[in-house]
Parts: sequence; C-alpha cells; structure tokens
Amino acid sequence: MMQWLAPWLFSDDVCRLFGYISVRAAGAAVTAFLLAILCGPMVIRWLGQLGVKERIDGTGSATLEQLHGHKRGTPTMGGLFVIGAILVACAMWLRFDGQNRFSLPGIVLVAGFAAVGLWDDWVKLHDGKKRGISKREKQGALTVIALLVALWLLGPAGLQDNLGGPHLYVPFAKSFAADLTVWFGVPFLLLAILVLTGSANAVNLTDGLDGLAAGCITTAAIAYAVITYAVGRVDWAQYLLVPHVPGAGEMAVMMAALLGGALGFLWFNAAPALVFMGDVGSLGLGGALGYAALVSRTELVLLFVGGVFVVEALSVIVQVASFRLRKKRVFRCAPLHHHFQFGGMPETRVVVRTWVVSALLALCSLALFKVR
Repeated sequence: MMQWLAPWLFSDDVCRLFGYISVRAAGAAVTAFLLAILCGPMVIRWLGQLGVKERIDGTGSATLEQLHGHKRGTPTMGGLFVIGAILVACAMWLRFDGQNRFSLPGIVLVAGFAAVGLWDDWVKLHDGKKRGISKREKQGALTVIALLVALWLLGPAGLQDNLGGPHLYVPFAKSFAADLTVWFGVPFLLLAILVLTGSANAVNLTDGLDGLAAGCITTAAIAYAVITYAVGRVDWAQYLLVPHVPGAGEMAVMMAALLGGALGFLWFNAAPALVFMGDVGSLGLGGALGYAALVSRTELVLLFVGGVFVVEALSVIVQVASFRLRKKRVFRCAPLHHHFQFGGMPETRVVVRTWVVSALLALCSLALFKVR
C-alpha cells in the first residue's frame, strides 16, 4: 500500500526507498509494534468488560490451580490486537503487485488461522465447554485453510514456476539435496499441511506462561526475516548454496511485522501478565512462521528455528503416548514448561531460560546456511 501512496506523499528520492525490502521491513516492525502498544490497553479493557477472562483448570497433585490460581480473571484473547496490528502492518508495507504473489496468501493464512483460534476461544469461554471446540473441528478447519493456501501457492502464486522444479533446503546435506527434495503436487500439499498446522499447534501448546510464546516468536521471527531475505536474493542464495525463490524476500517484511506485533504484545504479557494471547493469537503467529518456511522452502530449518515449539509439542505427544501405552507419565506435566514448574522452578526463570534457548537455536539455524 505504501508503494502506491508514496508517489502522492513524497518526493521521488523518498519514493525509491520504499522499493527496498529493508526499509519496508523496518516500517512494518515499527507499525505493528506501535499499533499493538496503542490498541492494547483499549482491547484489554474491552475484553475485561465482556468477561473474556482466563479460567484455570487444576490437575495432578501439584496442580495448575495452585501454580496459576492468581491468574484467574486475567483477560484473554489478547491475540486480537496482536494479529490485527500485524495484518494492518502487512497490508501497509507488503507488495501486492505482479512481482510478488506470496503476500496475499500469507495474510489470508494468518487471518484464517486466527479466526479458527477465535472460534475456539469463544466457545471455550462462553459456551461452557472447558476445552473449546473439538480437536477434530479445530484440526479440520486448520487443514482446510492450509490446503487452500498451499493450492494457491502452486497455482496463482506460482511457487512451482518460480523454482522451476523440486527444491527443498536440506541442512548438512547441500550436495545431496537433489536426492532429498519434495516434488510439487500431492507431496507438497501434504508437507504444506503438516508444516502450517504443525507450526500453529506447536506455538499454541507453548503459550502457557507469561511471555513464553511471545518471546520465542520474536527470536524466530528475526531468524526467518534473515532467512527469507537471503533466499529471495539470487546472489546470496548462490553463495550460500540454498534454493533461490524469487519473491521470498518479501516475507522478511511479514516476519518484521510479526516481530513488532510480538514485542508489542510482550509489553502487556510480561509477568505478571495483563492479558493472555489465547488461541486467536497463537494459531495466527504459528501459522505465519510456517508460511515463511514454506515459501522459502526451508521447512526443515524451521525445526531448528522453532526448536522450542517442537520440543513443547513433542513433550505432549510423548506424554500422551506413554500414558496410553504404559499407563505411566514421562513428565510431571506436559507441555514441558509445566514439567519444570511442577519441579519447583519459578515461572519467570522457566520463561527467561526458554528465551535464551530460543535465541541460541535461532543463531544456530542461521549458521546452518554455511554448513556444506
């Protein structure tokens, strides 16, 4: 939008600046942050007046009720102003012309996943169902949206045409990547559904402590801003021996908006939290990360960038599988952050240490691009 408005508002020299991804990325980050900061108090007050407040369900001997009882009554669904700020920033600073056709599908994906989260939050808080909509309904809705976006990438967005063949960046095996690529078509659609819905659900599971998910999102967004920018530049891609995806650099603008929105939410969500994200925020933010990985064909790198989210999701899978098969629990409580809490570690220490691990994983993921 800014590229269309710039000729009417600024001189030619200033207008040329809006052609640079770095300038628009900075603009998107600042815009999303300021919108979140300005709109946050009003939305939080409105949510409180509506009675949209967190409920705590205690389980086990050292219960969540005992650990998180003081949080009861805190407004939730704060993801409304975060996702809103991100979408507005993306609409303002992304390019939507023929040179980049990845922007609109990304906005649709984030908005769609957030809508599913809003549906789940609303049912959970207002219809007397503690767990919200059923897992089948939630996963089904996310799958349909992910499938439509994946078809959009293969069709109108032209991801297949841009790459000219099957490409997938494989860490530690660049010279063998040709044998490990995923062909477009049904395999790509299945991979897209797995990446998009898996990323969204993993972030959703991580969102259990004050500032935990938002802090990890910021480090992941920074990493993927760099990754998508590198993949989108032919010279950088050739130097790093990674697939060059024309137009993928535009996702750096979306990741910058994600960064700004997450930091703006962290302003209110840091302990003691004034508001919680809810599924409306976590599903939308997680979907955005998965989309950046999908467009840049660095789906495997997402396992490193979002390592915290992956481990949190795996802890739940392992816990459920162990209890069903062996009638024994591996962790004191799942997801993993509750395991540490039940062991006596203060919440703030769990959060900060997880942020440190997330930052280290993001740095390691960037280092992977020089590993041959």
